[in-house]
Amino acid sequence: MTPPLRVRGMQDIYGEYQRYFTFLKKVARHEFRKNGFTRISTPILEHKELIVRSAGESSDIVSKEMYTFLDRKDRELILKPESTAGVMRAYLEHMLEEPQPVYLYYIEPHFRYDRPQKGRYRQHHQVGAEIIGEVDPVIDAKSIQIGCSILDGIGLKGQYKLKLNTLATPKEREKYIQELASFFENKKHLLDETDLYRLGANPLRLLDSKNEDTRELLKVAPKITDFLKKDSQEYYEKVKTYLDILGVSYEEDPLLVRGFDYYCHTVWEWVDGSDRTQNAFGGGGRYDGLSKTIGHKDAIPGVGFGLGAERLIETIMDNGVKLKNKDQTHIYFIQLGEEATKLVLPLEMEARTRGLNSLISLGTPSLKVQMKKANRLGAQYVAIIGIMEAKKWVCQLKDMVKGTQEEISLDSLLDHLMTKIDMKTLDFYSPLKDFIIIEPKEIQREGEIDVKIQM
Repeated sequence: MTPPLRVRGMQDIYGEYQRYFTFLKKVARHEFRKNGFTRISTPILEHKELIVRSAGESSDIVSKEMYTFLDRKDRELILKPESTAGVMRAYLEHMLEEPQPVYLYYIEPHFRYDRPQKGRYRQHHQVGAEIIGEVDPVIDAKSIQIGCSILDGIGLKGQYKLKLNTLATPKEREKYIQELASFFENKKHLLDETDLYRLGANPLRLLDSKNEDTRELLKVAPKITDFLKKDSQEYYEKVKTYLDILGVSYEEDPLLVRGFDYYCHTVWEWVDGSDRTQNAFGGGGRYDGLSKTIGHKDAIPGVGFGLGAERLIETIMDNGVKLKNKDQTHIYFIQLGEEATKLVLPLEMEARTRGLNSLISLGTPSLKVQMKKANRLGAQYVAIIGIMEAKKWVCQLKDMVKGTQEEISLDSLLDHLMTKIDMKTLDFYSPLKDFIIIEPKEIQREGEIDVKIQM
């Protein structure tokens, strides 16, 4: 019997790929934190109704891509395909009384039953952010600028384009959709099966068509910008003005729509500039009606974006972006015999207190096998302690880069290594540094507790 393979469209994230994923998360966390965001994680499971209401019955996610199932009480649940609706649900449950707007970011797995391909998996991760509780064109522009800063920070500066559009208000969009449907009514014979369905279900989805005939027709079809009233036009112009002030370059694309029905006003995408149908790194937009769509009594404004982690990681890897390996092993201890093991155990613990990344060879493989392992791990130094070395309280220290070897006393080994290792690579992190320790004084005033806070 063979073990089961991983589920199609899913992937194991490990090794070098995991290092790039960690790098992306670090860049994103830093950018979000310095802009006042706090992190949120919503459940992987949500009620199906939440996504159906928010994304729309005609969206590809609802009609084709959701992982749905019944739980033991016959409730319809889904593996979340996106996070904005879940974040809004969490906001409505927990954050209505918080200072507004609320700045939230997430780095979360999502699930879509889509055709697997490079950079697009059935389980994928998104780096995203939402600003909920305020409507202002400057917030839209800042959201876009923050996304650009993340892309620049991971090495993609100059390698993406920002596409920008407006989807107006629901009333303005409704009038536009009517005109768009009328335009295509006598051109149905030019549409494929998918676009015919879109025309009947939601003509706005035709703007996202990949069919060449449809794309040609859209060049002369009505544009949504022709249906903007004064307030919407001013809002869109202000977004562009703020982007100019922030130094963010963009291209207006009147055919740009997003995959969810909840968007209004500003929408955008970051694309790689290729002609591929799947060329987006991510995108976002404003969604002032989402809260009412999912059942809240009031319309609460919001804006946000999401970036596809896997597509970003694979792009920077393909571009040859190299990362420092902060997990590099400074010293690898090889001990031969029980007496050597007794010497190495406390020595390795002391090495860690000095910030050295250290490992011990465990088990009973031969010296040759252990040296091969040290080489594969990329250890800078190997300390070999055999039976004779243990008796003499010394080790054979091998420089794996230079290929040299010398005998060093165990008493001076770590001091010697500290003169050789790049201090910037040492690891002095301790969880205790993140604690706030509160110590009651011995004598307390009546009805009070005096405390001392140590940072």
